[in-house]
Amino acid sequence: MSKRLQLTLKINLDLDQFLKENHPDIVDYRILSEALDARGANQGKTPKFNYTLEVIRRGETFEQTVEKFDTIKTSARPIIVGAGPAGLFAALRFVEYGIKPFIIERGARSQKRMKKIARHWRYGEFDRETNVCFGEGGAGLFSDGKLITRVKSGYINYVMNKLVDFGAPAEIAYQTNPHLGSNKIRALIEKITTFLESHGVEILTDSRVSNILFEDKKVVGIEIEDGKKIFSEHVVLATGHSADDIYKVLKNENVRMKKKDFAVGVRVEHPRKEINRLQYGSFEDHPKLDTARYRLSYHIPESDRGCYSFCMCPGGYVLSSGTDADGIVVNGMSNYRRNSPWSNSAFVITVKSGQDFQFDDVLDGLKFQRAIEKEAFSLSKNTSSGKEIPSQLMKDFLKDKKSSSLPTNSCPSGVFSYDLNELVPQFISESLKTGFDKFNKFLPGFISDNALLLAPETRTSSPLTIERDRTSLESISHSGLFPCGEGAGYAGGITSAAIDGIKVAEKIKELIKT
Repeated sequence: MSKRLQLTLKINLDLDQFLKENHPDIVDYRILSEALDARGANQGKTPKFNYTLEVIRRGETFEQTVEKFDTIKTSARPIIVGAGPAGLFAALRFVEYGIKPFIIERGARSQKRMKKIARHWRYGEFDRETNVCFGEGGAGLFSDGKLITRVKSGYINYVMNKLVDFGAPAEIAYQTNPHLGSNKIRALIEKITTFLESHGVEILTDSRVSNILFEDKKVVGIEIEDGKKIFSEHVVLATGHSADDIYKVLKNENVRMKKKDFAVGVRVEHPRKEINRLQYGSFEDHPKLDTARYRLSYHIPESDRGCYSFCMCPGGYVLSSGTDADGIVVNGMSNYRRNSPWSNSAFVITVKSGQDFQFDDVLDGLKFQRAIEKEAFSLSKNTSSGKEIPSQLMKDFLKDKKSSSLPTNSCPSGVFSYDLNELVPQFISESLKTGFDKFNKFLPGFISDNALLLAPETRTSSPLTIERDRTSLESISHSGLFPCGEGAGYAGGITSAAIDGIKVAEKIKELIKT
């Protein structure tokens, strides 16, 4: 029988050597968790790793846990709308029970999708259906690939181990801050969809769902833009947070939705070495230390708003990631090695439903987002070609003045100088200034000559929730409809979206089984 062992080692110590010298009776081990503690490194304190190990001694074996699934004999074929993490993991779970769903995805397969996105960044050629948010893999295909989640779920290990099964690095199963990177995600997604198809899942890409079919407030199927209809008693709605046309369909069908708070702000980019130095001090070049991260937050008491970093991308890039031809949105991504010369993070301000935008339409949050995005595009079109991103040095933003010149940066679409105080609403710009001042006290040097703002960051989360029953996970107004993942308001990243997809698949499985 294996046992657990907890260790704390400074980064100058080798785990294997330490075990050999201090625990010579251990013949093998598996890492269950690994967490870096670099607090105080910028003040000379040596960083350390905290480990939880599963160890065995002579005559012992590792514990083996194999999850078993009972195959269900059924002709029922649920429909999954969206091939992002929520939709794909719902499909994986269905397959394990012998259920063969349909997956309907408006965008293209990943290889075709990457080519189209590259042309958008380079030449401004935009595709409404295939872009950074729409297509095989969803928005996660062009993200930092962070697998961190605050959700407490027994499915977390399942998600991580499943990703490892499809080729992810083994360490994501035990690291406290697991990270894949966009380049790794793309290869994984192709393997997942190939696996699903080999097990009877029918995947329709380049197929935008134009309508959800109901009879007496009960789902009967979906209709694709070309007029094709697919019928099913169970529809999983996993469309992501940017499929505003689906929200409009739901509103027309009187599906219960409610507005919620979200966040809007900017991306902040520093040279990677600068952030490494701020976080690690004299240890900045230590080979065991990954590119430095940070997480900063401040509650502004005067306005009762949060100002916080979001989706921090060490050694990454700032990308144009809008879903409308006349709108600009920024997001961040990193590859697996996080070795770009820059590091970036969103810094966003809470936007309050019913206070910061009108309250008479459930889609008002979308309108708030789009107004900022359209203004950014209009500025880009008038100043440059329409693909470049409005940008400003942080120090100039704090002084309300346009930057006379901009540093070299990571954005493949290019940038142009603009005073971002005039782009985002005043309560956002003033809150950002308050936050930046506080963050510079938390992390001295955060406000630097090289810190660059790129805007707008508007798609942090869905501005509404598609209401569902807490137990059945079914729409509270329309039976057979299962709102799922980030776009429905029930997830906030790759891992939590995947978990939500699994949970919904389990609920539908029980309905099919009975």
